[in-house]
Amino acid sequence: MTEHAAPWPKEGPASYFPSIEKKYGRSIAEWQVFIRGCGIDKHMGIVNWLKAEHGVGHGHANALVLWTLAGNVAKP
Repeated sequence: MTEHAAPWPKEGPASYFPSIEKKYGRSIAEWQVFIRGCGIDKHMGIVNWLKAEHGVGHGHANALVLWTLAGNVAKP
C-alpha cells in the first residue's frame, strides 16, 4: 500500500483526480472508502457500480478503480 496526496501525477489514472474531485465534490480518499466498501471485487463490477450508484462517468470510474485496486491510498 502506498499513500499519496495532491498534487496528483500528470500521467496515468491519477491525472484524472483533480477533475474528479471538482466535478463530483468528493475527495479521492472518500471515493476509495466507497470502492472498498461496495462489496464488489471485480474491476468492471466496481466501475459499473460507481456509474449506476453515484453517476460517475466511465473514464473517471475506471481511473478510481484502477488506482485503488493497484494498492494506492489517498491521504484524506
